[in-house]
Amino acid sequence: MAKSKLIVACLLAILADNAFAQSFPAKPLTFVSSFMSNDTADQYLREFAQIASKYVGQPIMVENKPGAAGMLGPATMAATAQADGYSISPLPITAFRLPHMQRVNWDPIKDFTYIIGLVGYTVGVVVKSDSQFKTLKDLIDYAKANPGKLSYGAPIYGGTPHLAMKELESKTGARLLHVPVGGIADAARALIDGRILALADLSAWAPYVDAGTFRLLVTFGEQRSRWNAPTAEELGFDVLSYTPFGIVGPKGMDPKVTKHLHDAFKRALDDPEYDKLVKRFELVDWYKSSEDYADWAVDQFRFQRALIERTIGLGR
Repeated sequence: MAKSKLIVACLLAILADNAFAQSFPAKPLTFVSSFMSNDTADQYLREFAQIASKYVGQPIMVENKPGAAGMLGPATMAATAQADGYSISPLPITAFRLPHMQRVNWDPIKDFTYIIGLVGYTVGVVVKSDSQFKTLKDLIDYAKANPGKLSYGAPIYGGTPHLAMKELESKTGARLLHVPVGGIADAARALIDGRILALADLSAWAPYVDAGTFRLLVTFGEQRSRWNAPTAEELGFDVLSYTPFGIVGPKGMDPKVTKHLHDAFKRALDDPEYDKLVKRFELVDWYKSSEDYADWAVDQFRFQRALIERTIGLGR
C-alpha cells in the first residue's frame, strides 16, 4: 500500500511538472531595467532579450527605469512585482555597493531571487585621439605634476569605472578630479569639448575608439581587449575591475519558475547569435547558475564593503 501511494505521488508530481511546463510562460515577460535607453548595456539587454525569447517561448520586453545608480529598475521590480517570473530585472553590481554608501529600502541578498549570471563589461580609460596623453603613464605623470587638475569623467559616483580610478589613484599616488557624467553621448561630448581630459567607462566608448575619435589607454580586465591596449596589471598597477551582472526576480519565486528561466537563458548564452553579441560589445563571459549566482552575491556584498571602505569611505 505504501509503495502504491509513493508511485501515485511521483506520478502526480510528474503531471504537475508537465502542467507547469505547458503553462509557463503564458504571456510576455518584462525586463525591468535601470539601464539608460540606447546605452551599451541597454543595447546588449535588448538583443539578449530577442535571442532568449526563442527559448523562453514568449517575447521579452524591456522597460527602462534609469536612476538610483542603476538600482531603480530592480528595486522597483522587487517591491512591486509578483514573484511569478513575468517581471524580472538585470541586477547591476551597484546593488552590492549602495547599501554601504547610503540608506536603501531593499536588501541585495534577501529581496531578490537569483536566476542566472550573464556577462561582465570591459572597463577602460579613453582620451581624445589628439590628446597629449599617449599612454597611461603620461596621464599619471601629468596628474602627479598637477594634483587635482586632471579631470576625468565617470558615469556614476561609486560605480565600477569611478572605483577603478580611485584604486589607480591609491596605487600611483596621483590625485585626479572626478567629474560625474551622464550617458555615453554626454560623456563623449564633454571629452570632445575639453571639459574633461579623460573618460573612464564601460565599453560604451567602443564606437568612438573604432572611429578613431578616442584613444584607449588602458583596460582593467585580466586580458587585453580587441583594441590591444595594455591592461592595468600589465603596466604594473594591481587594479582588476569589471562590472558583471545577471538576471534576478522578486524574492519568493517558485523554484520551478526559476529553473525554467535559467535553463532558457542558458540556452540563449549558447546561441551562435549571442556569441556575436558578446564579441561586438567586448563583453566578458560570466555565466553563473542560480545557486552559484546567489552564493556569489553573498561574497560580493562583503567584498564591496571592503572596496568602498578603502577607496571612497563608507557613507552610512
